[in-house]
Amino acid sequence: MMWELISANRRRSLGLFVGMAALLCGLGYTIGAVVHPNGGGIIGLIFAGGLWMVLASMSIFGGGSLVLRFSHAKEVSPDIHPRLHNIVEEMKIAAGLEKMPKVYIIDERAPNAFATGLSPDDSAVVVTAGLLSRLSRDELQGVIGHEVSHIMNRDMQFMTLASIMLGTIVILSEVFLRGMWLSGGGSSRRYRSGQGGGGTQPAMIVLAIVLAILGPVFARLLYLAISRRREYLADACSARLTRYPAGLADALEKISSENIPLHAASQATAPMFISSPLREKKGGGISSWGNTHPPIGKRIAILRAMTQGAGLGAYERAFADTEGEKGLIPSASLKKAETVALREPTADDAPTSPADQERSVLDLMRAVNGFAFLVCTCGMRIKVPPDFEGDSVECPRCHRKNEVPRAKESDVSDAATVMAAAMGVTQAGGVAGTRSAAGATTGRRDQVLEYKRRGTGWESFSCACGNLLQLSPAFRGSQLQCHKCNRITRII
Repeated sequence: MMWELISANRRRSLGLFVGMAALLCGLGYTIGAVVHPNGGGIIGLIFAGGLWMVLASMSIFGGGSLVLRFSHAKEVSPDIHPRLHNIVEEMKIAAGLEKMPKVYIIDERAPNAFATGLSPDDSAVVVTAGLLSRLSRDELQGVIGHEVSHIMNRDMQFMTLASIMLGTIVILSEVFLRGMWLSGGGSSRRYRSGQGGGGTQPAMIVLAIVLAILGPVFARLLYLAISRRREYLADACSARLTRYPAGLADALEKISSENIPLHAASQATAPMFISSPLREKKGGGISSWGNTHPPIGKRIAILRAMTQGAGLGAYERAFADTEGEKGLIPSASLKKAETVALREPTADDAPTSPADQERSVLDLMRAVNGFAFLVCTCGMRIKVPPDFEGDSVECPRCHRKNEVPRAKESDVSDAATVMAAAMGVTQAGGVAGTRSAAGATTGRRDQVLEYKRRGTGWESFSCACGNLLQLSPAFRGSQLQCHKCNRITRII
């Protein structure tokens, strides 16, 4: 049933995509005919298509990594935020994806999230530190379900190609209009009609100017139609995957209520976020015209209206009641749509007070940026920046020397025992099995580490390989695996 929905979604969006392609080709042909009256139309058509293919190829082969780099997103391991990894894995299983999306965090206070990647096998889910500090588990699950739905529905691939086509139309229009303006009187002599001179017809000049002005507007309207429909469908799929539409509704309310700027967002990446980070302050509201996202109030109202179930049929009925129109979910998918019962909410574990939220987001941002969290025997929490060069730091309360959990790769064999002892880690020599990438078990002499936790907040210690390991307040496991050397450390 989901594959039918994805196929129908593609067919609908394909019509709009073809409209954008026809507009691009028409603009390229007309501009070419104006610039070179004798056969220039074909040249302009080829140039427009070639420009789009070059930009699309650059986006396909390096777009995902560029978006992550421009957004200052950093990949995090499960020890940094185990709850986030657990929820992403839950939604991956519910969506039927074969490969786990990579998990990234942007160290900004503004709550938001997006997904990237042109295929489910090469995808990533990105959230901000502010989002993680403000949302409960159900709310975070709703947001992750929305982003995983974009991956499942192949939205990233289609929207990337459509946005590149929109950018190409804008570039062609800007170049033509600026060229007409800068050339001044020479252009009028060049483009005016002449007998036997092969001049351009005035009607063609007017048509080119009209297309250059209105083309980007029409193309953006088509792009908005594609983008907004896919946002609604991602909300519907998230409600189905989580079986709790109120979670996403509550999350959208919290996200929209914040007025914190998201510096990592730009005009190019804004359509990817779950809520548009570019807001126009007009009377305190958000201007909806030209926005790639549907009005967030309507999205929340539709999710709130899903009181009889969490399936696609329930979302279609809520959409029809709220928007006064039908047809979001294809009829073929509705006929085979299963009944999905609503579930009960889980315990709310999000920080409640503003002070706790601020402290949580700051600590998470420090952990993402490689800070070490030390807990002195007197109970004092010490946060050591990654560029700290000393081997120990003095506790400001009791003046005890606390070893910084850091080791050089070449000195692991000699310093591992000293470092582990200094950080409260005990080691026992033994033979442990390590599983290779192919799945075979190979026996080798390893150090079995045990770390005794000193509290419930952030704590850091070094693996035997020297890699810094982090324990977050949400960590509840009995062991931790180093993502660098795959050693297991028991947490006691």
